[in-house]
Amino acid sequence: MWHFGKFYTMEESNKTGMTYFIIEGISDVPELQLPIFLLVLLIYLFILGGNMTIFLLICMDRHLHTPMYFFLANLSILDVSCSTITLHKPLITFLTGNKLVSFVGCVMQMFFFLSFTCNELLILTAMGYDRYVAICHPLHYQVIMSHKVCCGLAGVCWVLGFLDIMPCAWKVSSISCYTSLEVNHFFCDFVPIMKLSCSDTFALQLYVIIEGVILASFVPFVLTFISYVFIIKSILRIRSSNGRWKAFYTCSSHLTIIVLLYGTLSYQYFRPVEYITLGSYKLSSLFNTTCVPILNPLIYSLKNKDVHSALKRKFKKMSRLIKRK
Repeated sequence: MWHFGKFYTMEESNKTGMTYFIIEGISDVPELQLPIFLLVLLIYLFILGGNMTIFLLICMDRHLHTPMYFFLANLSILDVSCSTITLHKPLITFLTGNKLVSFVGCVMQMFFFLSFTCNELLILTAMGYDRYVAICHPLHYQVIMSHKVCCGLAGVCWVLGFLDIMPCAWKVSSISCYTSLEVNHFFCDFVPIMKLSCSDTFALQLYVIIEGVILASFVPFVLTFISYVFIIKSILRIRSSNGRWKAFYTCSSHLTIIVLLYGTLSYQYFRPVEYITLGSYKLSSLFNTTCVPILNPLIYSLKNKDVHSALKRKFKKMSRLIKRK
């Protein structure tokens, strides 16, 4: 393996300790590099523009200072952060031609990606609880979902997300034996790294199943599921069909994101590493890191009258300021 003019064999690399990986990227076909770069850049700009528009709109418009939009603002920040940490490498590789990433940088990228994903699942759980309170306890909604409670819930979600992934990242950083330096992925993720390891990773995979899959994914899913069991029961008690439709409509955006995110994550991580093919895994990762962050602002803006009204108010305010000038 060439590295800045010096040749290392795999044996020498393992003996001296891992210092870098080579990220293969989305495709190694030369003719596809420019189209892929332009597509990834366009997707990233759309993710950045859409989610930051939602975030700034929620911050600036007092009509959107409600618990649901507070959690949506957190979700927008997580989408931007997750996309930035994963899509920046394909963009930088095209511009510089440098596919190398340091071992520490690779572990840090994996840590932040998994932490942001875990945070997103927890924030979606908090949003499910918010919908439960809004539909099942509407008279006490303002008291139960106070600003202090919302900030506390969001803070717990962020802290737990990082704490949950920290032991996993530490265990991965202690692996020193790898069969290859080339990572068949477009960023450093857990499964491609484990595929390269020539050490015994059974204990680590068992830990990931218990800590990552069960605690970080299954528990939030169960809590969200319980919230929707009570929500459905309350909706079925509503006598008018129009009332039932309105109640369900308020949850439809959240449910759509839940199905998309849990669907892609279950396909990616809820299987033993040995049975995962990196080709299909790369495709599901692309969907998870591009389509889901794009759909979040689209789903919540296109189907939401409050967001439409807030956008109209801001456009009218901007037009009045332009006319005065």
